[in-house]
Order: sequence, then structure tokens, then C-alpha cells
Amino acid sequence: MKKIVYILILIFLEQMLSAQQLPLYSQYLYNKFLINPAHAGSDGFTSFNITAREQWVGYSGAPRTYSLSWQMRFLKRGYKLEQNIFDKTVYRPKTDGKVGLGAYIFSDKNGLVQRTGFQTSYSYHIWIKDYTQLSLGLALTGYYFSLNLTDKSFEDPSEPFLTDNLRRGIFVPNADFGVYLLNPRYDIGFSAQQIFGSSVKLGNAAYKNYTMYRHYYLFGSYNFRYGDKSELEPAMLFKMSEELMPQADVGVTYIYNEGFWAGLAYRTSGAVIANIRFKWIPSRVNMTSMFFGYAFDFTSNKIQSVTYGTHELTVALKFGDSARRFRWLDRY
Repeated sequence: MKKIVYILILIFLEQMLSAQQLPLYSQYLYNKFLINPAHAGSDGFTSFNITAREQWVGYSGAPRTYSLSWQMRFLKRGYKLEQNIFDKTVYRPKTDGKVGLGAYIFSDKNGLVQRTGFQTSYSYHIWIKDYTQLSLGLALTGYYFSLNLTDKSFEDPSEPFLTDNLRRGIFVPNADFGVYLLNPRYDIGFSAQQIFGSSVKLGNAAYKNYTMYRHYYLFGSYNFRYGDKSELEPAMLFKMSEELMPQADVGVTYIYNEGFWAGLAYRTSGAVIANIRFKWIPSRVNMTSMFFGYAFDFTSNKIQSVTYGTHELTVALKFGDSARRFRWLDRY
């Protein structure tokens, strides 16, 4: 009986590790840093974002993801007198305002598999035209990979598979890279994650290596303004890995007065995503905004009949915000 259980676990693991290995989000458009390290500090603000995602609520062992991210940019602050090569006195900023930093931690549970990971990112921003910015980002990532095996029948020390490193957990290091083009009307981004393709060793006596497959993300959006306060923003996200078939999210978001967002998207894996977001500005804290978002995923797959759908909540805090869009442009 135990051998059958081991075989089932091995099959389950192989399916899990061959599928998409990274956390899935439905509100990535509101925090692109989650899928592209080049986004860190691209808007010039300091931001904190919390996301909680419960997939297929009501289904035992369904994926659950929780994340906390932070990003900022070193803006130009203060000027100093310097002599250039022509002995001319010039004013130069103490910082160039081109560097962004970010950090991201997450906990992702899918069935027996538990991943607790982090990311630290460095980004560099370059002006290539009056209102167009090119950003490059590099991130060091890693996560603690383990199996949640609590059944008493698995505690026999003579069982080699279930008493190896997988019980204690394995640390898997990796790196991500991203490119991001930002304009007040549009943005385009590409990122490659898990580019080192690290492996996880399963078993002590006879282990098998499971590769952490590279994942690729390509996204873009365009902003159409009509009237004084209304905007429409169509967007697309294309993602794939070395083992995951290409998948796309295509949708459109309505924006009112840069304080209310309502969107609808279709995911080619068979899901419709509805999301809503609004902005609140505390009256007693200058240039600070809070954002609250909710997304609901309805899948056309058979699993929908035994679940209550997928729910995702986000809360964000942004410092340095104001009513003027792209306020950070004034610093350059």
C-alpha cells in the first residue's frame, strides 16, 4: 500500500514541477514588479503591495499565494557645485535619479508542495525620448522548497524517499531579468524568470533532478483617453515556459478620474477574470495614497463545479503620489 502511495506522490510531483512553477496573479497590471524586476522604481514612487490569492476556494489542496513587495527609486535630491572639464561651474544633482530597488517575498502552497521565496531587484532607468523611459532590471531570487507530509504512516525512518531532504526543505537559488519601456500612453515589458534553471534533488539513495524551468512574460498596454476623466486601457500578457504551453491574458480596463478601475479579461487556459480597484487619499498624510483591489476568476474547466471560484485581494500604499500623473518627470 505504501509503495502505491509513493508512486502517486512521485506522479503528483512530476506533474506539479513540469507545470507553471511560479505564483499566478490576476492583478499584475497594478503591480508589474511581480513579473518584471525592471519595473522597480520606474514610476518614481515608493510603494508597498500586499496580495492574497485563494485559488479554487472550497477545493482541498488548491493553490494559495501570499506576497509582500516593496519598490522605490533614488530620485534627484539636491544639487552641488562642480567644475567640469572646461573649468566651468555647473550644478549637478547629488544622485542621478536612475536607480531603482525592490524586494519581494511570497509563500505559495499547491497541494503537498510548499514554496517560500524572496527576490531582491536592481533596476536602471534611461530616458530615450522626451517622455519615454527604458528600464533594465536584474533580480536575485530563491525559495525554500518542501513537501508538507504530516501523515503518521510516513514517519518510518526506513523509508528513503520520505525521510530525505524533501522533508527538511531544499533552498533553490535563481535569477530573473527584465526590460521595461514606459510612456504616459503605453508600456511594454519582457522578463525571463528562473534563468539559471536550478534543480531540486528528490531522494537520498536514488535521487532524480527536477529542473526549475525558465518562464517568459511579455506584456503591454495602451491608454485611450476620452473626456476629461475617463480612460480605456486594453492590455495583454503572454506567458510560457519550457514545459508550459503558451498562455495569454487579454482584457480591457475602464479608468475614471485616475481613482477607480474596473476590468474584464480572458485567460486562454479557460478563465474569465473580473477585477475592481479604487484609490483613497488620506486627508492627513500629504502625497500618500492607498489602493484596494479585488479580482474574481471564473474558470470554464470542470473544477469550477466543485469550487467557489478564485479570489484575489490586494492592498497597496504609495508615497509621493499626487493628482498629477507622472509627477516624477518634474525631477528630471
